[in-house]
Amino acid sequence: MDKFDRIFQLHTILAARRTAIPLEDLMARLECSKPTLHRVIATMRTHLNAPIESTMHGYRYAPSSAGDVYQLPGLWFSPIELQALAVVNRLLQDMGSGLLEEHIAPLAKRLEELSRHHRLHLGEAADRLRFPAVATRTVGAAFQVAASATLQRRKLWIEYHARGSDERTERTVSPQRLTHYRESWYLDAWDESRDALRSFSIDRIGRCVVLEARALDLDAVQLDTHYASAYGIFGGQADKIAVLRFSGERARWVAEEQWHPRQQGQHLDDGSYELRIPYGDPRELVMDILRHGPEVEVMEPPALREQVLDQLNRTLQRYR
Repeated sequence: MDKFDRIFQLHTILAARRTAIPLEDLMARLECSKPTLHRVIATMRTHLNAPIESTMHGYRYAPSSAGDVYQLPGLWFSPIELQALAVVNRLLQDMGSGLLEEHIAPLAKRLEELSRHHRLHLGEAADRLRFPAVATRTVGAAFQVAASATLQRRKLWIEYHARGSDERTERTVSPQRLTHYRESWYLDAWDESRDALRSFSIDRIGRCVVLEARALDLDAVQLDTHYASAYGIFGGQADKIAVLRFSGERARWVAEEQWHPRQQGQHLDDGSYELRIPYGDPRELVMDILRHGPEVEVMEPPALREQVLDQLNRTLQRYR
């Protein structure tokens, strides 16, 4: 532990107490000798104006007449906090495909400067931390505008090119939330032309303009009911239950996965694993079922079973 670590830790200890702490306890917690502790205290008093006073019971921060607790000047982080910030910094770099790069760069530089005092080598984060993205999409030019409208609570005019229908439309929407889901960003919004909640893939938004009109604010419960009830990115009420049966071998993985907040699972006597999942729109659920190949069987409902079977037959026909 170096001088900066001890300053930060001593401040943390004293700020959390109203009574004095004995010298011996401070030496033990800071892992230092009496002369070293006295040097740390002197540095804090002289250079940081810390109101540390000595009493017959030890050391404490002198009580303030206003009742305020002394704070170290500037921005201080413990080694663990710096490491956590380095992880977040690397995660943002990988997740955003350039998102916020110009804003993150100063933070990354400052983290590296701070790390030299702690000998943490945070500059190695780029090599030692990995957040690989599969089938990721670029955030698109509309992200900053959509984020601004969402946070400022303004309506947004957009040109949208839907992937599924290949349809191009113009919409006026009230942004509700930005969602990062499976390596892609989505705008959850109230669509005035549809008079309903919709999710828009942000990379498919073309031109977009923040309007002066205030966005319609929907209750958080209403948003959660719409987006969290059904399966995956498709909103709406979950009105069906999928019953999936996984092989014993695959059960070792699936039993520890969360497919839906309200899923129910159980191990069966033959070693297989049964998973019950609420859903509304089956498209994403069918894709997730297919990736498990012969290790899963749809037991119910019959319509979902037929959809999966149809996809398998069409795949087989292509290979024939």
